Amino acid sequence: MSPGFVMEDKVLILNSSDDLNYTLHPDNSSDGSNIITKCLVGVLLGLIIFFSITGNLLVCLAIYKDRGLRKLGNLFLVSLALADLFVASLVMTFAVANDLMNYWIFGSGFCDIWIAFDVMCCTASILNLCAVSLERFIHIKDPLRYSRWMTKRVVFGSICLIWLLSALLSFFPISLGWHKPRRLKLVSKERPMCTLELTPVYAVVSSSISFFVPCVVMIALYGRLYFYAKKHVKSILAVTKPSENKASHSSQHKSSHLIEHKASITVGIIVGVFLVCWVPFFSVNIIAAFCKSCISDLVWKSLTWLGYFNSALNPVIYSIFNAEFRNAFRKVLFYCSFNTPGSSCASCQLCCASLRQGKNSKEKTVVALQVNQLCNDIYRNEHGKVSEV
Repeated sequence: MSPGFVMEDKVLILNSSDDLNYTLHPDNSSDGSNIITKCLVGVLLGLIIFFSITGNLLVCLAIYKDRGLRKLGNLFLVSLALADLFVASLVMTFAVANDLMNYWIFGSGFCDIWIAFDVMCCTASILNLCAVSLERFIHIKDPLRYSRWMTKRVVFGSICLIWLLSALLSFFPISLGWHKPRRLKLVSKERPMCTLELTPVYAVVSSSISFFVPCVVMIALYGRLYFYAKKHVKSILAVTKPSENKASHSSQHKSSHLIEHKASITVGIIVGVFLVCWVPFFSVNIIAAFCKSCISDLVWKSLTWLGYFNSALNPVIYSIFNAEFRNAFRKVLFYCSFNTPGSSCASCQLCCASLRQGKNSKEKTVVALQVNQLCNDIYRNEHGKVSEV
């Protein structure tokens, strides 16, 4: 579900399905085929939630543990991962229950909060992607002035501004009721369904601010970024051909630039996947504001979960197309601590066992040196670095 979709109060259907937020549904739980379908859909949606949570947690842990990824620009990726993590944990979990059970069991008050979190997290995700695009563009276009532009104050201030704007666009209008028209409230004894309603004005304004304007900015930035990337590659090739006597220096210079270009392409793929996931939904969002009956319930839910699926795709894209993140993921998943006696690594356990078998201090010192050398050899073979035991 997206920015711009809001909920009405509990009402009873009279003549039109356009005026409701809590709708009444017949109970089809006795249908065996329907139960099997719901089980299969529930498993699929559960897998999306699981991979979204674990994948985005993995991104945060990788950046936290890997010093090579502790860059100011990657803080935007952390903010993006947190937004996707909130979508999975605070939005998807309740959406599964709402869609599969066909009624809302968490109360009308919490429905407002749920919708507000939905709007806030989706808006934050879009704005973070826009910030990542801008950061990549500055890094490639003007690398000499990059550190002057991307200071800690600028990065942290931008992230705070992103989340503040997302909160103001979601909680503020929803709490004041600006997102919904005033309707007659009627009490219903049937089980309610928490759906999303919006006025045409709110749909157009909120969708434009939350999605369409940042989308245009990202497309423009990555179009320019692609142009500068091609220009840099041509200049690198022109420099490396005649200077064969400086092959090592040129190779390092070329490799550093190509790594940055590959990172930019990776983020571009992330933005492209994001557009594929969310453009159909936001297009339907605008259409539904003017003609609710034009969009079927199945299409609505399918496009909504297509947008949610983007939260699970970002970590996958990191691991496939970005070598730095791929190595960091491997370290997090198969981390072996060489500094603790209780290490889960089999080699370290043998080393620590040998260390404990020393009879006196001199023998323990000799064994400790052997353990240190052995662990360094193992770590050097696996990671190309030297550890300290």
